[in-house]
Amino acid sequence: MIAPDKLRSWQTALPFWLSFLLVPLLVVSALFGGWFILLPPLATWYLFAALDGVFGLNAENADPMTPDSDLRWYTALTMAWVPVQFVLLIGLLIYVPQADHLSTVERIGVFFGMGVLSGTVGINYSHELMHQKSRLERWLADLLLAMVLYSHFRSEHLLVHHRHVATPRDPVTARYNEGFHRFYPRVLRQCWLSAFRAEKEQLSRRNQHWTHPRNPFYRYWALQGAMLLTAFLAGGLSGLMLFCVQAGVAIWQLELVNYVEHYGLTRKYLGNGKFEHVLPRHSWNAAHKASNWLLINLQRHSDHHYKPDRRFPLLQNHTETDAPQLPYGYPVMTVAAMVPPLWRRVMNPRVRNWRQTYYPEITDWTPYNKALPASDRPEPT
Repeated sequence: MIAPDKLRSWQTALPFWLSFLLVPLLVVSALFGGWFILLPPLATWYLFAALDGVFGLNAENADPMTPDSDLRWYTALTMAWVPVQFVLLIGLLIYVPQADHLSTVERIGVFFGMGVLSGTVGINYSHELMHQKSRLERWLADLLLAMVLYSHFRSEHLLVHHRHVATPRDPVTARYNEGFHRFYPRVLRQCWLSAFRAEKEQLSRRNQHWTHPRNPFYRYWALQGAMLLTAFLAGGLSGLMLFCVQAGVAIWQLELVNYVEHYGLTRKYLGNGKFEHVLPRHSWNAAHKASNWLLINLQRHSDHHYKPDRRFPLLQNHTETDAPQLPYGYPVMTVAAMVPPLWRRVMNPRVRNWRQTYYPEITDWTPYNKALPASDRPEPT
């Protein structure tokens, strides 16, 4: 158990600040072009995968009762990233479109790398910020999401995903045998609709129409519009297009992770439209140390869904007794997800083992969706 006094130390928090080292790599890729444009994705995906092999697993847990006052180095991390990402993005939008030494392919490559950062780090940090009670932190989450044109993720994640995770009512829970290339377009469509519907229902419970100013989609649209305008003013039409490239890459990175986190896992249906309570067993867990540094413990996803209010340094690692375990960290698993036959070979036996371990009484999973009321069934995939 990591004691609260140890968490107060900046040395303990330092490994989680490694994500900031990706910023100079992106600057170098823009300054020199050529093969340097590969540095950000290679470091993010392959370097941290290699470091997982070096540093192994981390099963050590912090005291979950540690007060926020002892976590200042961790909260500073997520808040500091917002201005860093904004300055980096705007700087690249000003510099890259008029950099004569960069070809069109190299310019796209630089912003591909920017999308890897804004997706792997930026959206992940926004996820941490949106779960906090502080209005400032939630606004910072909105700013990060606006930079990738995915502002509705906040509504979808808080109002839909956490409520309906591991059920057919959650678009983000990947179905068993559903390849990523089918999952991705389905999620892009369904998540926006489910997020808007959830906010509309929230307003309806207050006897307010969806057009009411309290609808956060107005804020989402305004922030995204402001970012698009800023991109155009900074880099012209070319800058605007490059901005959209990084946004698309970031969204793809997010949904790859979403695909991995709950693939094939379902909560038991209890009848009358109800499911069992969310437990650690309903999310895949990964204890790989280096990738958890990069992803601020996102891979301790089993505990995040079990206790969504915990800040990332306090998330607990669950062993295979309580939660299913991924064989590798997210950097490796997301690459595998892009190759459906490989993914099914690795993960389908694990899903079947999970079913036998936690729900041996369920011998036939095919009628699972049919047990739901018609209005609650997912669209065919």
